[in-house]
Order: sequence, then structure tokens, then C-alpha cells
Amino acid sequence: PVAVVTSRLGEVVNAQIAVAISAASIVPEAPRLLVQIYKENYSHDLIYQSQSLALNFLRRDQVALIPKFGLASGRDEDKLLGVEYNVRGSGCPILTDCWGYLDCRIINAMDGGDMTCFMADVLDGKTLSDGEPLWWRDARRKLPPEWLEHWQQKQSSEIATSRNTMNQ
Repeated sequence: PVAVVTSRLGEVVNAQIAVAISAASIVPEAPRLLVQIYKENYSHDLIYQSQSLALNFLRRDQVALIPKFGLASGRDEDKLLGVEYNVRGSGCPILTDCWGYLDCRIINAMDGGDMTCFMADVLDGKTLSDGEPLWWRDARRKLPPEWLEHWQQKQSSEIATSRNTMNQ
């Protein structure tokens, strides 16, 4: 599903679209996740230093939020300005208007060269809407061509940066 990763370090908050998320435990009473965050992303250092993050899963009718959280950088703008959120146990923003959330504490971080793979304990989570969340396969079909082009340009630039990082 499309997830907005939120982070907080002190008074600084940020949000970005998740690159990769995976379950990391089959034990129901000890849910864990793996979340990959590229080192060049503004969120990376916020997550690394605070040792926390939250995943906010978008609803199917929230495709229009993808550019806000996925095509801009928190270095250039406050991506949560005007977005209602509250704070749970991790201290990270939890969007009040989304399909559901997972509030997480980082328990380990693995250096992946161009990214860090964070392992996180799920502290809290809740489904806030009926139906299914927005899935990437569906979101891509709904994105306007100019957003897809912007996404491709951004991704191409990130791949070039990652190649340089990986070759060092």
C-alpha cells in the first residue's frame, strides 16, 4: 500500500512516501517492520536520530496527496503544513485523515550503502477507514501524466546519486 512515512526530531517534522516496507515478524504480539529510507531523503536523519517513525496508509481516494509527500522535499517546504495530525507514543505525526497507521520505534538499522534499512517495533496501529488502502498498482493508473513524468525524473536523479554512493 501507499504509505506516508512521518518523522519528528524535536520540533522538526517531515513526511515522505515510503520506498519499501516489509513485515519482519510473524509473531502476532510482536509485530515488526522493515522500512527502507534513502540517505539523501530529508526524513533519513530525522528517523535515524529520533529512532522513530510512523506509517500512514493512504485511502483509495487520496491519490492527490502523492505529489505533496512524494515529489517535494522537506528541505524546501513544510510538507505537513495544513495537514491535520496528532502524536502517539513515538512522537511522530499520525495523519488524522488516512486509511490507517502504524506508530513505530526503531530497534535496529542496517547500512545499505545508499539507504538505511530500519527495523521497527510497532507500538500502536489502527485502521481508520473501511475498505482497502490505496495500492501502488492502482495509484499509478490514476496519476496524471505530468506527475508520472516528474516521478520518473526524480527517480532517475535518485538512481544516479545512489550509483555514486554505492561505488564509493
